[in-house]
Amino acid sequence: MSTIVSLPDQSTATLPKRSYLNAEHGLLSWLLTGDHKRIAMLYLVSITFFFFLGGFFAGMIRLELLTPVGDLMAADTYNKMFTMHGIVMVFLFLVPSVPATLGNFLIPIMIGAKDLAFPKINLLSWYLYMIGGTFVLASLVLGGVDTGWTFTTPLSTHYLNTHVITTATAIFIAGFSSIFTGLNFIVTIHRMRAPGMTWFRLPLFVWSNYAASIMMVLGTPVLAIAITLVALERTIGIGVFDPAKGGDPLLFQHLFWFYSHPAVYIMILPGFGVISEVISTFSRKRVFGYTAVAFSSVAIALFGFFVWAHHMFIMGVSNYSALVFSLLTMLVAVPSAIKIFNWSFTLQKGSITFETPMLYAFGFIGLFTIGGLTGVFLGSLGMDIHLTETYFIVAHFHFVMVGGMLMAFLSGVHFWWPKMTGRMYPESISKLAAVTTFIGFILTFFPQFVVGYLGMPRRYHAYPAEFQVLNVLSTAGATVLGVGYLLPLLYLGWSLKYGAIAGNNPWQATGLEWQIQSPPLTENFLETPVVEWEAYDYEWLAKKQQAELSHV
Repeated sequence: MSTIVSLPDQSTATLPKRSYLNAEHGLLSWLLTGDHKRIAMLYLVSITFFFFLGGFFAGMIRLELLTPVGDLMAADTYNKMFTMHGIVMVFLFLVPSVPATLGNFLIPIMIGAKDLAFPKINLLSWYLYMIGGTFVLASLVLGGVDTGWTFTTPLSTHYLNTHVITTATAIFIAGFSSIFTGLNFIVTIHRMRAPGMTWFRLPLFVWSNYAASIMMVLGTPVLAIAITLVALERTIGIGVFDPAKGGDPLLFQHLFWFYSHPAVYIMILPGFGVISEVISTFSRKRVFGYTAVAFSSVAIALFGFFVWAHHMFIMGVSNYSALVFSLLTMLVAVPSAIKIFNWSFTLQKGSITFETPMLYAFGFIGLFTIGGLTGVFLGSLGMDIHLTETYFIVAHFHFVMVGGMLMAFLSGVHFWWPKMTGRMYPESISKLAAVTTFIGFILTFFPQFVVGYLGMPRRYHAYPAEFQVLNVLSTAGATVLGVGYLLPLLYLGWSLKYGAIAGNNPWQATGLEWQIQSPPLTENFLETPVVEWEAYDYEWLAKKQQAELSHV
């Protein structure tokens, strides 16, 4: 732990005359850009739109569940609502959220590069994402899809007349966006690090995105194959999943979950990286056990491919298979637990301050830990048989993905917003938003653990009257949660014009991205940096600041 020297007052600072934001002008300069930072901002706008679209579907679901009788919408419409909610949130928000926005913006700068390895492929990734999103919107306008986000066969191949193929095409196309982004990150991290930026000087944010990128490249093609086979089964009846033709409907679930459980880690691993950066910065300490935290990301990427069948314990898999996958599920919790413990030890005796990113990080640790522990419940065979297909599953998934991933995303956006825009946001209202989001989340999803344990199945639009009180509480909490999500949209938008000038390093952090101007130049660095300090080396930062003060 070190003392940080105060820098000169930046209240009179002005934005740099030249940055990536004003290097070129006009809509085409954005739509045809090769600059990773501009592409990151395009992604940020796009995924924000899809997040609020998915949130609208979630709001309709909660309104329907206010009463035991399905009186707001028909059962078929309700099925479409939760299907579209899941598809939009998983494939168009959660998977690309941190990698495509913060990862795109920061990884080249963090390693001392001027851009990603393949700028044109990076732009292509965004266009593929938008084409996939357009197909989702088209399926919505045409009448929607009601398979659930998992496209389970034979429901999706034989028994539904909704727009399955249109939606499947959307996911197929968006999947290539993930593959190209992951490939770009892997090549960039391997080949474009600045002199002195060794593997064990990399920020943990880079390690996490590297591990997630490996999973994107290896896992997403399997989803593409599964979705293609569903489309072929519907159109020409090839019989891969049809027992009458020698097929196996469980094969689809094996293929789907072989991608979709690693996809949980594709979503959450970049969030882990954000939390490592934020906790180190606001506790003024190097991350405890840096090497263990870095390798735990790689371990998660490895183990994540060997636990998919815990989604299938009641689907007819053998007892031996279920036993093996139950054990593997317990083991995959170990690398995640390493991160939680190491973050906790980083905080111990740190000089902790409670800025907005840190509040979101604390929210992440609490909610993700609950989500992870309830995942151990579901990895246990006896408990899983009772709890699967109930609202306990819904609560567990949302504690990990929304309580975890979304809190990490918001922590990262608030942490790097001064770097991306050169502006600060109002600290008091942003802290209010963080607390509101945490309280709203607990009120929304904790009752679902209880109602699920009591036996309420998920995906039903009507339910026994004894579950109403808990459902009303959950819907009321969703209202609070919605306010917590709307507030950042408002004050971050306000800050673009009226926010205080941030300066180059408002948090006094150690990463390369904080040693350059805010917002950065198009080329990031005027000359290639030479890295002579370790990751999270606050002693080095104090000496650097002292040297700067001596020249003022």
